Amino acid sequence: MIPVASDVRVWLAGGVTDMRCGMNSLALKVQQGLGRDPHAGDLYVFRGRSGTLLKCLWHDGVGMSLYVKRLERGRFIWPAPSGGCVAISGPQFAYLLHGIDWRNPQHTARPALAG
Repeated sequence: MIPVASDVRVWLAGGVTDMRCGMNSLALKVQQGLGRDPHAGDLYVFRGRSGTLLKCLWHDGVGMSLYVKRLERGRFIWPAPSGGCVAISGPQFAYLLHGIDWRNPQHTARPALAG
């Protein structure tokens, strides 16, 4: 799990992003494409075309961090490609990282046996 404070705002960048981009390229996309300050302490999440890879860009006040998450099965649920960004809460971000639909979280797998 990414160690993010509870007061950090999480933004999903609409559309798809080239996953070859590194930290500096993604920070430039935040600044020029989204019109936001990448050093303000918010967490920005980008998704690749296949939907199985995420990159998270976060400046914690000390330095910039880049986190990558790949799902082995399924795809990340993403908003419609509007070109802007969508704000989500911390718990919604946790659902997103686990591959659960963050818009309507439901547990889909139920244990068959108790022991």
